[in-house]
Amino acid sequence: MDILNFIGGKHLPAIENGWLDNIEPATGLPYGRLPRSGEADIERAMEAAQAAYPAWSSTSVEERAACLNRLADRIAEHFDELVAAESRDNGKPVSLAAHVDIPRAEKNLRFYASAAQQYLTEAGMAAGAHQLHYVHRKPLGTVGVISPWNLPLYLFTWKVAPALAMGNCVIGKPSEITPATAFLMSQWINESGFPPGSFNIVHGLGNEVGEALVTHPRIKAISFTGGTATGRHIARAVAGTSKKTTFELGGKNPAIIFEDCDFDLTLRTVLRSGFANQGQICLCSSRFLIHESIYDRFRDALVEKVSAMRPGDPSLPKTKMGAVASADHLAKIQSFVAQARELGGTILCGGQATHPEGDRCRQGHFMQPTLIEGLSPTCEVNQQEIFGPVVTLQPFATEEEAIALANGTEYGLACTIWTENLRRAHRVAARIDSGIAWVNCWLERDLRMPFGGVKSSGAGREGGTESLRFFTEPQNVCIQIT
Repeated sequence: MDILNFIGGKHLPAIENGWLDNIEPATGLPYGRLPRSGEADIERAMEAAQAAYPAWSSTSVEERAACLNRLADRIAEHFDELVAAESRDNGKPVSLAAHVDIPRAEKNLRFYASAAQQYLTEAGMAAGAHQLHYVHRKPLGTVGVISPWNLPLYLFTWKVAPALAMGNCVIGKPSEITPATAFLMSQWINESGFPPGSFNIVHGLGNEVGEALVTHPRIKAISFTGGTATGRHIARAVAGTSKKTTFELGGKNPAIIFEDCDFDLTLRTVLRSGFANQGQICLCSSRFLIHESIYDRFRDALVEKVSAMRPGDPSLPKTKMGAVASADHLAKIQSFVAQARELGGTILCGGQATHPEGDRCRQGHFMQPTLIEGLSPTCEVNQQEIFGPVVTLQPFATEEEAIALANGTEYGLACTIWTENLRRAHRVAARIDSGIAWVNCWLERDLRMPFGGVKSSGAGREGGTESLRFFTEPQNVCIQIT
């Protein structure tokens, strides 16, 4: 597969004609290439976007929504192709791509197509006043969106849909690790009715083309999802400019398991929250905090279940756990497990790289699902985001201790709380430093609700009206009426 940039309605290689290998995580081998774009390609995309902006920004919201819905139709029509591409590009099982990634990408486009048409701005006139005030929300201009490798099309559409719906032109930069589905989608942008230049996609390395996008003086906003260190770099790069930014960054999410939980439901769901997509979801639970009265029983049940989990060829329908995203990422995960051993932690199960049976995946990047206990809450393994199939277990005695452990990292993206006590659920959720608190469930999303993290897990919010507001500039208009 030769992946190309999509700029001004045309598929193009990088101006300097550089290329990067596209590696399949399950095999460890290249199966295609993508452009190694740079500053000149961003400038080309900016010129196309600036030329398209006057017409696109004045297009009716109904027509912009129709373009998004037609693009969603194309995703639905090419469902099987996109599922296979997402699995091959990312290493995730085809069953996960079919159940989560591609359906959500379609839903994102349709949701914002509808939301933009229903969005009403504020207006008001006080009793006895002689002026009417209303808010005119204008598109910003050309905006940049940067999406990560773990949920490639899912999170790319989550960003571009509200930006386009509100009349902005977009330059999107997918992860260089997983560019395939964004490229496939770009083949249907023209036929969906988007004017050339309104929606551009530029591929390449983050420190090259991503840097050029972030620092371009005519980019009005940056929406970024990815690692905390990169988010901080972007924040420094745009400091002193007028760019709007929103960051959804890393997490070290706790699952707080109280003694009165529904044991079977909790066990079943935290297995998903800990190991879905090989633990490579920012919302995964990587720290299981378990009440001491049920700690041994819950730990033993976890070990039994996790020990039976086997990574497999992600292209097979029966596979539930696939490959991690790259050789470098596998090495990072292994380094944390090695550190846990050095610190005296007990590896309850897993802890090693592995390979599924058969020749196809013998050079792939696979990690056994791993449970670790006996580590200090303040050690690096319990403090830093691993972003892999590694979960630590910690007992607690009181509600206060559980809250202190949950809040005891620099991150604050999500948590899950497992209890049948409704008052406790409300009380604990209110005291957890996180953007999302799930009670007796995980990964349930209402797209109308705000999404994002606190502390080092992000700044700003996306979702629903939050995204529509972010991609617009409000103007207060006051009219004298008497």
